[in-house]
Amino acid sequence: MKKNSKNKTTDFLFEVGMLAKTPRSGFFFLGSGEQSVAEHVNRVCYVGFALASVAKNVDISKVLQMCLFHDLTETRISDLNYIHQKYTIRDENCAIQDLTFGLPFGKKICDIVTEYEAKKTYESILAKDADQIEQMLSLKEQIDIGNTRAKTWIPPLIKRLKTKEAKALVKNITNTDSDNWWFKNKNDDWWVNRKKK
Repeated sequence: MKKNSKNKTTDFLFEVGMLAKTPRSGFFFLGSGEQSVAEHVNRVCYVGFALASVAKNVDISKVLQMCLFHDLTETRISDLNYIHQKYTIRDENCAIQDLTFGLPFGKKICDIVTEYEAKKTYESILAKDADQIEQMLSLKEQIDIGNTRAKTWIPPLIKRLKTKEAKALVKNITNTDSDNWWFKNKNDDWWVNRKKK
C-alpha cells in the first residue's frame, strides 16, 4: 500500500466515524426515539444477514456489503428523511465518488453502492428490504412504549417491501413485543429474586 493510499484509508476510517454522530432525522418528526446512522446501519446488517440466510441462491457476503455501505454517503449529505428529500436534490453519486477517490478499495465500494441503488439483483432488493425492516423494528419499539404516531408510519413502509422473506418477517415483527426476547416468562421467579434453579 502506497503512503498516499494509507492516508486515504485513514481519512476514510475517520470519516465513517461520522455515521455515529449523524442522527436519523425521521425521529424528529416522529416525536420520540433517536438513532444515529451508524446504529441504523448496524441493525440493517443483521437484518440483511437474516433475510439472505433464509433466501435461496443469494450471495450473503454481497448482501452484507450492501447493508454496510448503503448509507455511507450520509457522512457528507446527512440523513434526509422523506420530507427533506421532497425538496432537496441529493447528489449521492458525487458524494460516493469523492468519498472513495484514491482509496485502494474505492472502486469496490462504488460498485457495491451502484448495484444497491440499481435494485436489479436479488441481493440488492434484499438489502433494501433490510433497510426498510430496520426502520420497522425502530417504529415497533416506539409503538411499544406508547407512541401511537409510529403506527401510521408502518403501512407505507410495508408496501415498500419486495421480497417474500421480508414480507414474512414483517408479519412476525408487527405481532411481537419488542421486549419479548428478554422478558419471555414474566412469571418466572428469576425476575423476583434471581435465584437459579
